[in-house]
This record gives sequence, structure tokens and C-alpha cells, in this order.
Amino acid sequence: MANCRFCSAELKEVFADLGVSPLANSYLREDQLSRMEPHYPLKAWVCGTCMLVQLEEYESPSGIFSDYAYFSSFSTSWLAHAERYVKAMIARFGFDSKSQVVEIASNDGYLLQYFQAAGVPVLGIEPAANVAQAAIAKGIPSRTVFFGRDTARDLQADLLIGNNVYAHVPDLHSFTEGLRVALKADGVITLEFPHLLRLMEEAQFDTIYHEHFSYFSLITVQQVFARHELTVFDVEELPTHGGSLRVFGKHSANTTHAVTPNVGRVIANERAAGLDNLESYRSFAEKVRRVKCDVLEFLIGARRQGKTVVGYGAPAKGNTLLNYCGVGPELLAYTVDRSPHKQNQYLPGTRIPIRAPEAILESRPDYVMILPWNLKDEITEQMSAIRSWGGKFVVAIPSLEVLA
Repeated sequence: MANCRFCSAELKEVFADLGVSPLANSYLREDQLSRMEPHYPLKAWVCGTCMLVQLEEYESPSGIFSDYAYFSSFSTSWLAHAERYVKAMIARFGFDSKSQVVEIASNDGYLLQYFQAAGVPVLGIEPAANVAQAAIAKGIPSRTVFFGRDTARDLQADLLIGNNVYAHVPDLHSFTEGLRVALKADGVITLEFPHLLRLMEEAQFDTIYHEHFSYFSLITVQQVFARHELTVFDVEELPTHGGSLRVFGKHSANTTHAVTPNVGRVIANERAAGLDNLESYRSFAEKVRRVKCDVLEFLIGARRQGKTVVGYGAPAKGNTLLNYCGVGPELLAYTVDRSPHKQNQYLPGTRIPIRAPEAILESRPDYVMILPWNLKDEITEQMSAIRSWGGKFVVAIPSLEVLA
């Protein structure tokens, strides 16, 4: 039996058992289709002591992230989110040419480019060499290392950013201690991560995959920060990724930033929803089963009616959904993605082919299932032409819906 990566208590409570699945970003080339794919248990546990929802570590971070298929800059809405963030941080904290901004998991420079354009010195920390190279090509200084207590020692950040990376680290203590070490005495940390409350309320089980080792509530993050002499002094609720938190952290000894009422409000909402009570976590599995049944009922029904269904997007979350539901090309003919790094490959496990978005305009399917449902507004606008032949969009989360 495994132990909690934060408090070391024995893990006894299953949060969601999604069977076995390949790594969600291990896309296949055509010449790999005759090979065996490694599959690992995809079972999330909840710690009965600290309430951290988590996966066991079946594959090392280097095995997952060293060559990575996700490039942030292919989502226009995510770029807009990053640009708004940069403007807000400069306005609130006054970062300028004398400041140092460091982003952990800086990807292809999607965010740091806006600080750089504003004249603020930047440094990216990105372990995936292929993705870091894209940032370097844009002129974004980047180091290809995994962030932790050891690699943080020569950093001194006025602003330390981690967007959608906190969930990706198996050694939670090393990473959080790295935040403390890398932060200047009066510096600010901002971390963004999907909010466990939204995941539970909206059945977002497809965000559970092997590179997400932990799933956070503010209740738990506050505990982790306190263990490393850091304090959450503010929090914002964001619509990104189906509902995220942006937490603002500081050294606990830093009296510059007072703790805002937002912190107490979000924690009160989490407690009201039962996130401090194991019984609330036990009810999640039934929501997961309901989505699976609805997805299969829709896809099988469409096939029997002679309708064609294809996918839009090749996100990790889509791979969790399709593998858990047992959906292959017989029910979802193909999917498309804007990223050329994924096109002409195949989804892991299900072997569904990935094409360019133009394929939808050529084959004119009856339904397009949006796999990155968090981007449904962006995608329905980009692909609005499907309505010209009566095509319809479908999303599966939080419940199956055919969009008008």
C-alpha cells in the first residue's frame, strides 16, 4: 500500500479507479502501431489525514516530460490568459527592468514573452528539451532542468510562477522547498492549478492522468505551504481548465502582503462542499460511471443510426476519457488538432488517428466531440463552419451535451 506524498499517512481510500491506461501524452507514430504500449493503473487515492487526492508514481518525471508533445502557444485563449496575467502582475506589484521573473515549466515561452516585451527580465525553467528549444528560439532564456530544492539554489526571483505544474511533481516537498529557496525575501509566488472542488462538482475525471500526481484544494495547499514556511496571502478563482485557482504565496516572515479575505472565503466554500470530509470523496466514483455510460450510449447510438462522429483536439484529458470508456476508431473515426506536433500520429491506447482540422471540413461529420471541453467556446467559434451542413458539437463533461 502506498503512502501520502505530503503527510506520509497510509493511503486506504480510493477516489476514482479508471482502470489501466497508457501515459496520456505518449502519442504514437505509424511505425509504432505494431508495438506493445505500456499501460499503468490509473487509480486516484484520497489521503484520509490531509485530504490530498493523488496518484502513485508509476513513471518518473523524466520518463514523462523529457520529450513532450504539449506546446502552450497553440491555444489562442491560453495566450490571452497569459497576457492578461502579465499586465495584472505588473500593475499590482510594479515589476520592471530591475525585477527577475522566473517561470517553472515555462513551456515554449507562451507567458514569459509578454514580460520580456514589457522590459522585465525573465528566465524559464523547462525540463522538456524539445519544448524549451522553442522558447529559446523566441529569445526566452531557458534552463532545461527539473525544478526542486537543489536546482533552485542559484535562483532569486521577485516573481516565481508555476502554471499547471504543481500537480505534475511527485516530490511535493522538494518542489515546495524549491519555491522557498528561489524566492527573494519580499518576492511573490503565483501558482495556478485545476481546483479539486470544480473537478469533484463537475465530474472532471478526465483531468486524472499519470502526469498529474496530485489534485489540490486550497485546504491542502495551505498545509503544504505552511510546512515550508510559506503563506498563501491571496487566491483567485479562474475559469481556465474547467475551474482553477491562482494562489499567491510569500515567505511567512514577509509582512508586506496581508492575507486577503479571498483565502478564508475559498476555504469556507471547500468546507461547505465537504472537502474536509472523506464521505464527499467517496461519492465521486458514481459520477464517473455515469459519464462513461452516457458517452458509450451516445456513440453507439450514433453509429447505429449511420451518423459519423469525430473528435476535436488530442489533449491528455481526452485520452483518459477515451481509454476509460474503451472508445476506438469504430466509434470515433478520427480526431484533429491544431498542433503539428500531434498531427499524423495516433492517440495512445485507442489508436485513433490525429489529423489537421481541415479534415473535418473535408469529411463533413454529423458530430464533432470536443475533447478539450474547457476550450469549447474557442473551438466552436473556430469550427463554426460545421453548422453549414447540419453538424453539431458534443461535449462529455460535466455531462454529455449536444450543443445547439
